[in-house]
Amino acid sequence: MRCRFAALPLLAAILALGLVPQPGLAQGQSEKLPMPPGGFKPPPVAPVKPYKPIAVTPPATFADAGFVAFRKQLGDIAQHKDRAGLGKLVVTQGFFWMQDKDLADKRKSGLDNLAKAIDLDAKDGSGWDVLIGFADEPTAAPWPERPGVMCAPANPEIDPKAFEALLDATQTGPGEWGYPMKDGLEVRGAAKADAPVVEKLGLTLVRVIPTPPPSDPNAQQIFLQVATPSGKTGFVAGEAFAGLGSDEMCYSKDASGWKIIGYFGGAGE
Repeated sequence: MRCRFAALPLLAAILALGLVPQPGLAQGQSEKLPMPPGGFKPPPVAPVKPYKPIAVTPPATFADAGFVAFRKQLGDIAQHKDRAGLGKLVVTQGFFWMQDKDLADKRKSGLDNLAKAIDLDAKDGSGWDVLIGFADEPTAAPWPERPGVMCAPANPEIDPKAFEALLDATQTGPGEWGYPMKDGLEVRGAAKADAPVVEKLGLTLVRVIPTPPPSDPNAQQIFLQVATPSGKTGFVAGEAFAGLGSDEMCYSKDASGWKIIGYFGGAGE
């Protein structure tokens, strides 16, 4: 979970450079395009080669005691799939759901809009898993356009011009990059916790290599394949690595405590 379109400084700057399309607009355009023979095919992966390390400052933990307690409550509710309990944690009015525009249906409750945004009713339970992920997210940052609103996860600090140059040099897109959550993250030669270490990462942007999902969906640990700045490839533990391209949930505080007030991204209309 790592990006809100046009909200926090990093992504706003990237948007200004024309590097990230707004997802709702891109989706709407693709629905009007004729399907080519054989269907759409993803573009070829750019070759792996050494690249200039771009420094990253990971976002700080939002340590507000009330917010920490709220996240724990949200996690407990999500674990038990308690829809009524979730409704008490969502604002009744004023909920927003942003893609290229506000998709929230103002005639419906905040809970109904949130449920649609994260596909809460998905048969595989993935909507509740989304909530568990947000409950586990310790970072959050203010949304400048709405005073008093905090959105999570917070974005890291990255020089947007240096990032643009990196994308040009590597022929990659913003969604192909992430960063270690701590200095010295180990890169292993195989997707195994006991595989030999081939390199250690600093706090810089790291290229992620697209790979098929793990064959065992119940695996205890998920690994991502990466290309290091030196040009080596290997695997890092997914829980210790953050990407730059996913959804964010927003919160506000009233007299009764923290509430979910909005969502960036989501399942679409």
